[in-house]
Amino acid sequence: MFRSPSHPPSSEPPSSDPPGSDPSAPRPAGARPSGGRTGPRGRRFRRTAPAAAVAAAAALAASAALTAPASARPSRPPAAPDKRPVATGHGGAVSTVDPYASRTALDVLKHGGTAMDAAVAAAATLGVTEPYVAAIGGGGFITYYDARSGRVHSIDGRETAPGAMREDAFIDPETGEPLPFAEAVTSGLGVGVPGTVAQWELALDRFGKRKLRDLLRPAIEVAERGFVVDREFHDQTAVNEERFRDIAPTRELFLPDGKVPEVGSVFRNPDLAGTYRALARHGGDWLYEGRLGREIVRTVADPPVAPGADRTVRPGLMRPADLDAYRAKLRKPTHVSYRGLDVYGMPPPSSGGSTVGEALNILEEFDLDADRPVDALHLYLEASKLAYADRGRYLGDADRVDVPLRGLLSQGFARERACLIKPDEAAAAPVPPGSPDGRYGACEPARGAPGALTREGPQTTHLVVSDRWGNVASYTLSIEQFGGSAITVPGRGFLLNNQLTDFSFAPPAPGAAPDPNLPGPHKRPRSSMAPTIVLEDGRPRLALGSPGGSTIITTVLQILVNRVDLGMDLPAALNAPRATQRNTPAVHAEQGFIDRYGDALRARGHGLELFAGPPRGVIGAANALEILRPGLVQAVAEPERRGGGSALVVRPAR
Repeated sequence: MFRSPSHPPSSEPPSSDPPGSDPSAPRPAGARPSGGRTGPRGRRFRRTAPAAAVAAAAALAASAALTAPASARPSRPPAAPDKRPVATGHGGAVSTVDPYASRTALDVLKHGGTAMDAAVAAAATLGVTEPYVAAIGGGGFITYYDARSGRVHSIDGRETAPGAMREDAFIDPETGEPLPFAEAVTSGLGVGVPGTVAQWELALDRFGKRKLRDLLRPAIEVAERGFVVDREFHDQTAVNEERFRDIAPTRELFLPDGKVPEVGSVFRNPDLAGTYRALARHGGDWLYEGRLGREIVRTVADPPVAPGADRTVRPGLMRPADLDAYRAKLRKPTHVSYRGLDVYGMPPPSSGGSTVGEALNILEEFDLDADRPVDALHLYLEASKLAYADRGRYLGDADRVDVPLRGLLSQGFARERACLIKPDEAAAAPVPPGSPDGRYGACEPARGAPGALTREGPQTTHLVVSDRWGNVASYTLSIEQFGGSAITVPGRGFLLNNQLTDFSFAPPAPGAAPDPNLPGPHKRPRSSMAPTIVLEDGRPRLALGSPGGSTIITTVLQILVNRVDLGMDLPAALNAPRATQRNTPAVHAEQGFIDRYGDALRARGHGLELFAGPPRGVIGAANALEILRPGLVQAVAEPERRGGGSALVVRPAR
């Protein structure tokens, strides 16, 4: 169970929901679509039942203020909203990195939308205001608690490789060597089939009350009216300036007048507004089977390099059939029990749920005492080291390779791994992987070479939402690097991902263990995204996640340890300085962590170095929420990392 924070929030006022209502109770039957036919990608077909028509009409009427045509709204750009890192109240909550996205989600919640409706609307708005990390040209993972069934679900919207992709796709045919990473990133070769739109439609079909066309309207308005450029948007553009100049439509869109947008200026994206309008009108088939898909394929096959650019931008392998074959997938989430809590995460092709889960299982073999934080952090780093060794050896797309997930998450395997941890001495890294084969017992060192820590872009984003019925969404989305592939689809206003660079570039040496993360036809690259939901006594207690590439796992794990074991409240747990151990010789840490714990941990053999980024010295940018008691929720965002985030609630507690 949770160790009590120093200032429990039990003095908050009771919920102001109508008399007789229970904000945490499942919503009534009919509150979300049921019985509707599901298309081949999980996309909703039109329902003809009269009850469904009445429900749809009621939902539209209730949301008139939100869904009014953009042309009827003021044309002046909105003022930059304030960012608040903590909000506590009733009726639902949201935390994202961006105040425009958080405000969009809040409006959906206020007008009767579910947590999934609000999450999709926020993600669409992030595609406008955070286009270098979130776009319909990318993908992501959702973990969702459905109050009606009392179950946690996961929805896989990860990008897939084209059918023509083989293991040697990233080997230069002229040299026989792996392509330089920078060349693979800015190329059509690194672009995977986008999964975001199919994921949205599947998610709304199963857990939404609103149509995608309605949820896109707030984002259309922001794209048309513009948003105020902040320091983070300016800096991310500046980091990509050289790449962006070499791709003609990207330069035109993101370097207006040939310059990086200034902080405080207004940035508009009418092309994306038009794309969202067409998507609202035609649905996801427009992308996966129609005109937009054909435009994406042409762009990948013949990247629009600017005249005079001398950059080598390799063509990709994507074909129209690859888009038509794409499916977002409902998957069974990972699950472990930790200190009496139920922790749910994302299964393969993400390594997030399994690696967080294995590390928690290892830590449960020890007593982590809030009065001895150095002991606890030593154990956290050692458990991470072991779990990452197993991640590198075994994790990949379980639809294409054999992933021993049951063994990795078994308590017997965790005990076998935990017995390798010395209480006062760090193991030399990299450590070898274990053998999750069901034969556990003797405390013997594992054998074999550890898997390599493949490069994975840290430029992702995360959001969490809860609603009045007790549903909770934890959603991580990405286009991989800041700016993805740097390739914008001409006239469409969004960047394409470079997620296929998350594959291993080269096959293992002869005689080495097989690599589960090599490229392959229609395969999904391994991810570290870890949207996580924690239940206590069967009800949601926490939801959290973070960007950060392979550091996502340790960010989520450390926040859980801070909150559950070390007695911090959620804002303190999220704001505490971080360190990440990914089975590497050095522990990479933020400066505040080094200043506070460096000497004590070095005395145990941990080599601490400042995290190199990007951004340098900053690990992750988490968003989280906690159900403090039925009806009362606290949303938490970063106060400073990556410019801080935005937490909002429907009715603030007074």
